[in-house]
Amino acid sequence: MTKMFTLTVALFCLSLWIGINVYAEDTRPCADDVSKFCKDVKPGGGRIANCLKEHEKDLSPACKKRTEEIMMRAKEVHKACADDIDKFCKDVQIGKGNIARCLRGHKGELSPECNGAVGNAKHKRY
Repeated sequence: MTKMFTLTVALFCLSLWIGINVYAEDTRPCADDVSKFCKDVKPGGGRIANCLKEHEKDLSPACKKRTEEIMMRAKEVHKACADDIDKFCKDVQIGKGNIARCLRGHKGELSPECNGAVGNAKHKRY
């Protein structure tokens, strides 16, 4: 259970780091869901994404699809960066973007696979 929670948190942090935005300006598939379920939530620090996660079963189909895509891309990045996370960030406390900050701090030292996955995820917006 703890391992699954850790993976989920790490994936979420990575998704924030790679620049995938749940309610991006271009298509905004979650805009109505954010207005409906998260109107009183202060943006930043993953609070909107956490709010949407809490209302996952009530989200519109388009927003559900967007959040599924985010998790799929984050899993790809996590898989490519797992060794780098173990190497550089194993003692970093999970949460609040700490893993993402740790990886950013070691950007020049990351494996080509990790750098490539992060780069691909940044450029593939939906």
